[in-house]
Amino acid sequence: MNTTKEAKELEFAYKIRHALDQSMENLPDDTALRLSAARSTALSRKKKDAPLLVSVTQAGLAGYGTSGTAGLHAPFAWLRRIGLAMPVIVLVGGLVGIYQFEQQQRIADTADIDTAILTDELPPAAYLDHGFNAYLSDRGE
Repeated sequence: MNTTKEAKELEFAYKIRHALDQSMENLPDDTALRLSAARSTALSRKKKDAPLLVSVTQAGLAGYGTSGTAGLHAPFAWLRRIGLAMPVIVLVGGLVGIYQFEQQQRIADTADIDTAILTDELPPAAYLDHGFNAYLSDRGE
């Protein structure tokens, strides 16, 4: 998998080089001379033992940690991670709380209905009789 990524990056680099070579023909002569001089200067300043590839060990925002205080933030890196996850944790906790509250309300409402039926003078079978429903609607109740 890593080799396919490297192959794609290499192919992309070749495409960029080809595009730059084609557009170089359209550059004015003085610009081409300045670019050549800048390249020569950069190559002369390059150290012999300097690596050609630079590896990045930590991802971060541009400019973060460049003020010389990067070491001060390292002990509190876990706090930043918790700060990013905290809104999600609060949201999930709130949704669970709302669900529990609604469940308790439904249980309380069902208990109120059961209590009203059981403490009424009529037997529970009367509520199942269709004729009783007609009798109640005729009385206006």
